[in-house]
Amino acid sequence: MEKQTKYHLDIEIDKLTNSIVNTISGDSFPTDVHPITKADLKNAAKKNGWLFKWTNEFKLSDRQVFKLTIRNNPGIIQGLISISDYGDHCYLHLIESAPFNLGKGKLYEGVPGNLFAFTCKTSWDKGYQGFISFTSKTKLVAHYEKILGATHIGGQKMVIFPQEALRLIRKYYPH
Repeated sequence: MEKQTKYHLDIEIDKLTNSIVNTISGDSFPTDVHPITKADLKNAAKKNGWLFKWTNEFKLSDRQVFKLTIRNNPGIIQGLISISDYGDHCYLHLIESAPFNLGKGKLYEGVPGNLFAFTCKTSWDKGYQGFISFTSKTKLVAHYEKILGATHIGGQKMVIFPQEALRLIRKYYPH
């Protein structure tokens, strides 16, 4: 039996952008999201400043791990996400910005919002109308309600319903 880890999301959405924005120049960069490879995991390790053990997530058969990169620069991971297909919605297990995209000196804004939008788009593309759910840290429930339009459905469970999912999808995937 695989050990299932239950995470409570603890990432602040810094800004909803249309891709990701360089905090120094203000330039916006288009992004791509791709399944992570075993080779990518070498760069997404705790020794490189990442907070979570992504190799463990990668090994779980009920999850898919994706990397966010700047278009035409697939070697540098901007953020990671782990999601499951629950048959009627997508569940977001874990999300993390790259170490250089955290704190006051972060290089890019918009990474977490981009990854939430990707999860909504994945749900939409699967015919689930953009429905996603996740478990939040208590202190961030109001933040996710305000920034993402997520709905608190009890305990620490949150849902993004179709109308708000579509708003996020249109923000990050305008075509």
